[in-house]
Amino acid sequence: MTSSPPPPDPDRKPPEPSGEQRLSARERDELDELRHRVSALETGGPSGAARHHWLRSTGSVLLILLASLLSLLAVVAVWANSIVRDTDRYVATVGPLASDPDVQKAVTNRVTTAVLAQIDVDALVKDLERAASEKGAPPRAAKLLGDLSGPITSGLKSLVGDTVQRVVSSKAFDTVWVDANRRAHRALDKALTGNATGAVSAKNGQVTIDVAPIVAQVKDRLVGAGFKPAARIPAVHTDFVVFASKDVGKIKTYLRVLDIIGGWLPVIAVLIAAAGVYLATDRRRALIGAALGVFAAMVVLGIVLTVARAVYLDHLPVGTSEDAAATVFDSLVRFLRAGVRAVGALALVTAAGAFLVGPSRIAVLIRTGSRRGIGALRDVAVSAGLPLGPVGRFVHRFKRWIGAAILAVAAIVLFAWNYPTTWVVVWTVVIVLVAFAIREFLDTGAPSAANTSTPSPPAPSAPTPSA
Repeated sequence: MTSSPPPPDPDRKPPEPSGEQRLSARERDELDELRHRVSALETGGPSGAARHHWLRSTGSVLLILLASLLSLLAVVAVWANSIVRDTDRYVATVGPLASDPDVQKAVTNRVTTAVLAQIDVDALVKDLERAASEKGAPPRAAKLLGDLSGPITSGLKSLVGDTVQRVVSSKAFDTVWVDANRRAHRALDKALTGNATGAVSAKNGQVTIDVAPIVAQVKDRLVGAGFKPAARIPAVHTDFVVFASKDVGKIKTYLRVLDIIGGWLPVIAVLIAAAGVYLATDRRRALIGAALGVFAAMVVLGIVLTVARAVYLDHLPVGTSEDAAATVFDSLVRFLRAGVRAVGALALVTAAGAFLVGPSRIAVLIRTGSRRGIGALRDVAVSAGLPLGPVGRFVHRFKRWIGAAILAVAAIVLFAWNYPTTWVVVWTVVIVLVAFAIREFLDTGAPSAANTSTPSPPAPSAPTPSA
């Protein structure tokens, strides 16, 4: 005789779903948010004497301050390293000077003076007198020619100045300027150490560039215009002052040191800042403090550059064009200022991100509002037939790891970028926010109660009669 399972008890109620299974998607989000806030409060709250140990807090503060100072030096070091080691970067720095009106005017004056110094006006007047005598001019007329030295000098100055201006303002000058600086970049390293020879030199408190090729072009144009005495102008090596300061010796030493450590200083600054954050009792607040410390360092560096510009212009040598000197200074520090803005923007973004993951009311409201908005969009898409089943469950399971991977990729991109600008930082942040939004959109949450509940046992079959 075969036994059959007992019939189900009609009075027995099916097992009720657990508390989390009865929650709606909105309530689960709120529950997750409350758990996050409680965890954050427990982490940041007092949990023992070790968390309040003054040595730990002091060490964290000192490391963060040191990292902020090193971040300032790191930006300057990367700039100095790029100027010395990267030819393209150097040419991009000084190349625009060729089309600047103030620099063109200064070069024109310098070359005009150098050319006129090679023309003997008195000899020209004597040649005119001799030519007049040979042609049979009266002695009185020959004597009058001797009084024309002043007008001849004025006319020559006008002729040479106009010729130089046309050369300097032409496209050919841009090419000559860029090519000369590209060839001269090899000597820049020696110029910064004071042992330069060639087109770039650093001596007597000045960094100069030899503009002899420009003088040669002016000579050819003067000869072509019919001024035959210009053919006797010898090869003239005259210098155009790029930078002048009595402290250039000290600057050379500092830049040389920063050039040597330029590749390692940013890494050291980041590691020290990470150690300071790790040592802190409240690491989220320490991260905010470290980011704001770096931002403050960039503000200080920006102020120092502004003050240094004013001091430099106030101590120019006599006869130097202040407008041209200001343009050259701004061009030389252009990429340094760009680096300051980029690092400052990255520091502000980091501080804002650390704040938004915290338990403050504003941070919670922003996170909750964003989550609900993306969730509503996801519900509409799913209702329209978008299948997210396995993908949604995968994203929900590895949500934190996916977020960590997004941040890690963004950090690698910024760190590996040769010279990140403010726009590079802004677009990286935008892409990171879009990636987090996509992650939230794909997260369909834990399986619902209908899918996870245990299926009811099948109805028992009728008892089999015994044989």
